[in-house]
Amino acid sequence: MTSRHATGPHIPGIAAGRIDAATLHENFADLHAAYDPHEAAVAADRCYFCHDAPCITACPTAIDIPLFIRQIATGQPEAAAKTIFEQNILGGMCARVCPTETLCEEACVREAAEGKPVEIGRLQRHATDSLMARQGHPFARAAATGKRVAVVGAGPAGLSCAHRLAMHGHDVTIYEAKPRAGGLNEYGIAAYKATNDFAAREVEWLLGIGGITIENGKALGRDITLESLRADYDAVFLGHGLGGVNGLDAEGADRAGVEDAVDFIATLRQSDDLTSLPVGRHVVVIGGGMTAVDAAVQSKLLGAEEVTLAYRRGRDRMGASRFEQDLAASKGVRLLFNVAPRAVHGNGTVREIEFEYTHEVDGRLQGTGETVRLPADQVFRAIGQNLSEDAGLDRAGGKIAVTGPGRTSMQGVWAGGDCTPGEDLTVVAVAEGRDAAEDINDALVG
Repeated sequence: MTSRHATGPHIPGIAAGRIDAATLHENFADLHAAYDPHEAAVAADRCYFCHDAPCITACPTAIDIPLFIRQIATGQPEAAAKTIFEQNILGGMCARVCPTETLCEEACVREAAEGKPVEIGRLQRHATDSLMARQGHPFARAAATGKRVAVVGAGPAGLSCAHRLAMHGHDVTIYEAKPRAGGLNEYGIAAYKATNDFAAREVEWLLGIGGITIENGKALGRDITLESLRADYDAVFLGHGLGGVNGLDAEGADRAGVEDAVDFIATLRQSDDLTSLPVGRHVVVIGGGMTAVDAAVQSKLLGAEEVTLAYRRGRDRMGASRFEQDLAASKGVRLLFNVAPRAVHGNGTVREIEFEYTHEVDGRLQGTGETVRLPADQVFRAIGQNLSEDAGLDRAGGKIAVTGPGRTSMQGVWAGGDCTPGEDLTVVAVAEGRDAAEDINDALVG
């Protein structure tokens, strides 16, 4: 399916085809090349195989990292993958997109001793790719329980929950609002992090467990209700993520050319012809998280001449890791810190964006009164998302409140992933979906 950005062709300064197809193909190639078997063996040999390994504690899914690396070192990559998948059924995607540099690799003893950790993420990818290339699924379902569970959202949390429930013998129906399953893995990450349609292939592989049906185009609050799901199923898990995008609090923010970064990334991810995607000559991305970095880097890779990522606080407060910040800088993205948007200027369409410099006083952000204007044909908002549908459940911090392994304020309803409080990471969502599934299973069969 080829998609075109909704506003690009009609706005001066925004155009498609800034770079030829061959260069685009090179620009959007795999960010980290896969290990070959020899490289994997050499990398695995650097592991100390710690008995009380800090990398396990640092992994939100608690994968036994020394064990799977030892299995790779002894020539058993598929056994290593089984070790990974037992804890994280989306271990293939997590190996590609998780900020391992601030999780398991940051905790690695080699990192502390030498400043160069074992490359756990790339070793995990080597193992999971080895097993996924084989025919068949590594897990079998338990005997059928006769219980039916509804899962809302086919993102990492929903898929993880559904797979674990299916393993326990329950029948699962996933209701997904979008045309394709995968959630942010399919629609919301940079294309160079998961190439060759990996997100869709991973979903198909996961469904090999059996017992899971996905109904696309079904959104909570529009096509289905929590009340009807509770009536029809023995349990419900909500993993529908965040549907709304926070607005830009600046004069002129409604001018043409000011767009949501998540929409831009989704359009790019679903396109099979990158030469058809329009991008500005001068692009400004507002935000400091992974979405902001992904939008900024991909704008540059599409051919934008000048891309600036503007964040209202200092570098150390950015949600994106230092690795991601350095990646953006290496691709030619300008990083501008301590600036807050104040006005979008232009005659109908954006031509400039005005920022006010900021500083922190007792932890509170304040403007200095000094301003700067940047030329801009295209401005992307990457300033966070909000919960568009909570189905009347209690909230905490603007998200669905949960206790323990995803229990909501409503009997028989669990939740996990981005729609609940906590870190918005794929690996965290997987862990929350898995743990909720175990609790649901306990509630259904004891």
